[in-house]
Amino acid sequence: MAPSRVYSAEAVVLRRNDLGEADRIVTIFTPRLGKLRAVAKGIRRPTSRLGGHLELFTHSRLLLAKGRELDIITQAETVSSFIGLRSDLWRATFAYYAAELVDRLTVDRNPEPVVFDLLIRALDGVAVDRDPELALRFFEVQLFGALGFRPELYRCVRCEEVLGPSANSFSPSAGGVLCLSCGQSEPSARALTTNAFKVLRLFQSGDYPTASRLNIDNPLRRELANVLEGYAEYLLERQVRSAELLTALRASTPEKASTG
Repeated sequence: MAPSRVYSAEAVVLRRNDLGEADRIVTIFTPRLGKLRAVAKGIRRPTSRLGGHLELFTHSRLLLAKGRELDIITQAETVSSFIGLRSDLWRATFAYYAAELVDRLTVDRNPEPVVFDLLIRALDGVAVDRDPELALRFFEVQLFGALGFRPELYRCVRCEEVLGPSANSFSPSAGGVLCLSCGQSEPSARALTTNAFKVLRLFQSGDYPTASRLNIDNPLRRELANVLEGYAEYLLERQVRSAELLTALRASTPEKASTG
C-alpha cells in the first residue's frame, strides 16, 4: 500500500509570503516535523476558509497534502489565536521577535518538540501577562538552552572560576559570563550588573512563576534587552529585524516601555 499523501500537524504560523494573486506560502513550526513551508491556496480570497486560522502567531491544527516542492494546507482549525496580540503593538512586536528567533535559529524539518512548547507558552505569556517583555526574555534564555546555545552563567567561560554576583561581564562571542579579570581582556564583553546577573540565572532555572512576579525597572529592562538581543544577533550573524522595531518603539513611547 502506498503511503498516504495527507497528514495532520499542530502548528504555529511564523511567517507568511504572498504567492501569485490569491495564495500564500506559510512558514509553520510543528512539534513533530519542526519548521516547514507550505502553500495555502486561495487564502487571500474573501471566501477562503483558511484565512482566519493561518494568521501570524496562530496556533492551529492543520491537514496537509504532500506536494512535489511544497506541501499544501487543505484544512485548518484554530486552537488559540492569542487574542491579546491582535490589538497591542507592543505585545505583537514581542511575538514577532519570538517567532523570528525560532524561524532563524532552527533548520527545516528538524523535530523540536521542546521548542514548540516554549513558543506556545511564550506567545500565551506575551498575549496576557502583565509584563509581556518579561515573558519574552524568559523565552529567549530557555530557547537558547533548548537549541544548544545555553550561555554559561555559573563559571567564567575563560578561567572557569565560580562566579560571584558582582564585577562580571557578558560576552556573546565567548558564550557567557566572564569574571572581572577575564572580562578586561575580552573586547566583546559588556559589564553585567548584579541584578541582571541574578535575573538571567533565574530565567535559566526555568522558574517562570517566580520570574513573572519580578518588577523590572527601566535600566534593568534595557540591560536585559541589550544582553539577550546582542547574544541573538551574534548567534544569527545578523541583526534581528524585529529588535529594530522594539528599539524604535522604546524611543517613541518610553512611558510604555517601563511596563512592557
